[in-house]
Amino acid sequence: MLFLPTYFAPISQYMVILQNDAIVFEVEDNFQKQTYRNRCYIYASLGKLQMNVPIIRTHDSMIKQKTKDTKVDNEYAWQKRQLKTLQAAYRSSPYYEFYEDDIMPIFETKHNFLQDLNIKTHEFILDALQEEISFSKTTEYLKEPIMKDSRILATPKFKPLFKFKQYTQVFDDKYGFIPNLSILDLIFMEGPNAISYLKN
Repeated sequence: MLFLPTYFAPISQYMVILQNDAIVFEVEDNFQKQTYRNRCYIYASLGKLQMNVPIIRTHDSMIKQKTKDTKVDNEYAWQKRQLKTLQAAYRSSPYYEFYEDDIMPIFETKHNFLQDLNIKTHEFILDALQEEISFSKTTEYLKEPIMKDSRILATPKFKPLFKFKQYTQVFDDKYGFIPNLSILDLIFMEGPNAISYLKN
């Protein structure tokens, strides 16, 4: 099954990933704005909050930039800010402290390429879920792949047909249940039970 490597992907993507023993990541596509390639959504004190990874865009509008060549803009202290945002949002969640040491290297290491960062977030998530799913990478852009294509899950405008069962969220007393946030929301709230939620 074919996926795009995304930044702390939404719950829907892992619902599908966990149906497989092995997956393929599309790494030869052109970078597109407003996708989960460099953003995720969490539940913060003011409701649904977007966290962006800043990237360095090519200045030549005639040249399409491949996602695998897209560099992270580390000129700004985005990692420090995002870590503080996560701490503020989830410090009171049941399992944030349980995973804090494991997630810390993602925010302490300067990643040059967006793709490498996204693969690291994927590896953290599988480790947190205690799942082993092998992955490979494409060597050419697959416009019409012979395998099942789940790249659309990296597009926020796509509304998956899943029924998202409610689970307790940190600020749901203020804004109610918000479905399909970053997988981090589920992991920090449900801990070891996250895997059952995803598979059921």
